[in-house]
Amino acid sequence: MAHFEKQRSSREIYNGRIIRVTCDTVELENGKESLREVVHHHGGVGVVPLTEAGEVYMVRQFRYAFGRELLEIPAGKLEQGENPAEAGFRELREECGLEARGLIPLGAVYPSVGYDTEVIHLFLATDLHPVEACPDEDEFLTLEKWKLEDLVQQVLADNICDAKTVAAILKVWNRTKRPLHE
Repeated sequence: MAHFEKQRSSREIYNGRIIRVTCDTVELENGKESLREVVHHHGGVGVVPLTEAGEVYMVRQFRYAFGRELLEIPAGKLEQGENPAEAGFRELREECGLEARGLIPLGAVYPSVGYDTEVIHLFLATDLHPVEACPDEDEFLTLEKWKLEDLVQQVLADNICDAKTVAAILKVWNRTKRPLHE
């Protein structure tokens, strides 16, 4: 039998530009009740722009919640109902000034399953061509190019801890070492 929790009631605590927060009363499988605080998010995309030379375009930006700069794959949030691949093309263009002939799906990650509904769709972008970058007006980032194997070492050394970046880099590394059927 599968484990479950059944929602009995839900109360909205906050509704903002990026997230909505609810406090839900749930019935547990033993019949008792418990509270769940849930962050609702439309989801996001992350793209690994990989060159033919095995280099990856990365972005370095300040992340307020952690109080420091982080090195990440280009990424962004989905608008409600937005197609993840289209958002991936958009983020690649906006943050890196790149276009790709196509995006190869790498799967999805759930960054924080204990309280957050966010799903981040990951893609590999190849056959890259430069275009004019157009980051959001409140987005400040530095574009860097790294060798894929150096990024793997940074992940393994805990110098890159962003969940989407860790998952995407390791998935691309695995894919380049053992190509999977598409």
